[in-house]
Amino acid sequence: MATPIGHLSDLSPRAAQTLCGVDVVAAEDTRVTRVLLRHAGSSARLISARAHNEQAAAQQIVGLLAEGKSVALVSDAGTPAISDPGAQVVAAVRAAGFPVIPIPGPSALATLLSAAGLREGPILFEGFLPARAKARRERLAVLAQAARLSGAALVFYEAPHRIDELLADLADRFGPDRLLVIGRELTKVFEEIAALTAGQAVQWLAAKPERKRGEFVVAVERDPAPAEAPAAEPGAPAAELDPAAQRLLGLLLTELAPSRAARLAHEISGAPRESLYALALALRGQDEAPQ
Repeated sequence: MATPIGHLSDLSPRAAQTLCGVDVVAAEDTRVTRVLLRHAGSSARLISARAHNEQAAAQQIVGLLAEGKSVALVSDAGTPAISDPGAQVVAAVRAAGFPVIPIPGPSALATLLSAAGLREGPILFEGFLPARAKARRERLAVLAQAARLSGAALVFYEAPHRIDELLADLADRFGPDRLLVIGRELTKVFEEIAALTAGQAVQWLAAKPERKRGEFVVAVERDPAPAEAPAAEPGAPAAELDPAAQRLLGLLLTELAPSRAARLAHEISGAPRESLYALALALRGQDEAPQ
């Protein structure tokens, strides 16, 4: 069940009714959720379901459901299982044969995108990047390639103690002129939404030390000229593949070996698997060719 990301008034009537009607609320942080329950007027029992105990919490919740209890799953803010704990609980409940009923509501991702004004097109949502610099930059390289091939915008979540590193890495990876939209403390008293270039973003953050407080959502605008798959010669593997299948294959190749990328592209697009595999080998060979 989705909960407010900052403003308690964003709790929907259906969500409030759910909190008041269930027997148990499984919460990422019971201290945070207790405030929400008081606001909704709920007397439900609180139990912990956080990242460090999620597997045990999932079994506890399945046991409660088997006893005939009703359970609501919430995170500290926003929607469970979206860059937050919850997926293991949902999977365990489904595996045990119990229904999972989503109660939609606030999401930091949707909140920023609704105010970002990005060009229309696909979105790649990463959530939190790895904390370590080397792993973060390697992951950014993969995502940049995927975004370039698919023409997608990128969206990240970031914590205040790493936001300066993220902005610096984005400027390095995408160049100082790429548009970013940064949301800080969304729906809260000190909310800020800034649209500025990657080069300006580092200075924007440093201009006010208090900006390094609160949670961040950062969107990276689409590449002005998304990469196109190379034109195929008649009789070449790509000749019988439509451009969408070629772009899909290129995207999958950023993460997968040629055989697996071709199989998944075939399952998704219906394009001939043999042609996809041949093109995958050709593209991978181009990537690995000496410069």
